[in-house]
Amino acid sequence: MDTTKAIAVLFDFDGVIMDTETQYTVFWDEQGRKFLNEEDFGRRIKGQTLSQIYEKYFADKPEAQLEISAELNVYEKKMSYEYIPGVEAFIADLRRNGAKIAVVTSSNEEKMANVYNAHPEFKGMVDRILTGEMFARSKPAPDCFLLGMEIFEATPENSYVFEDSFHGLQAGMTSGATVIGLATTNSREAITGKAHSIIDDFTGMTYEKLISFHK
Repeated sequence: MDTTKAIAVLFDFDGVIMDTETQYTVFWDEQGRKFLNEEDFGRRIKGQTLSQIYEKYFADKPEAQLEISAELNVYEKKMSYEYIPGVEAFIADLRRNGAKIAVVTSSNEEKMANVYNAHPEFKGMVDRILTGEMFARSKPAPDCFLLGMEIFEATPENSYVFEDSFHGLQAGMTSGATVIGLATTNSREAITGKAHSIIDDFTGMTYEKLISFHK
């Protein structure tokens, strides 16, 4: 590792910084039953953007897309945004050690505004928040993480990605960064081999421990 280069730590948002994935599962399970007559739909679409979900499952249902979008906007305003255990202390330790920190999410600005309303302190915890509008290609393409590295003038060798979804983990690995998978949305068994290291949450995580994960 080149210690003269900035250390970039890039966090996905849902299921990584905030415990929202179980709530999204409830929402999408309901949409699957309503429009597709399908059970367990929420699990199938984990880590996919709204446009990816529409393109794959609702391409011939434009009216359903409009209805889902309207319901999702209301749902996200009412969601509870709770931090994943340990993440606040870990981010504070990263800052003390001079790491550059970005949230890299497929969520749009409208959704993130709900987060800022619930947690006014959140924006000040990190250096940058990169949202879905900023990337030409969504995960599993690595564009979002490569943009994070570019902004911080970091190299893949000096970058760390925290992800929970299959698409996100794939994007992180393709970017060349050291990838740490969180077993929050999927089990440890399910993401084994898709990340360099796996953790359950951020309890006990420190800057020094992060550096020890370097691939």
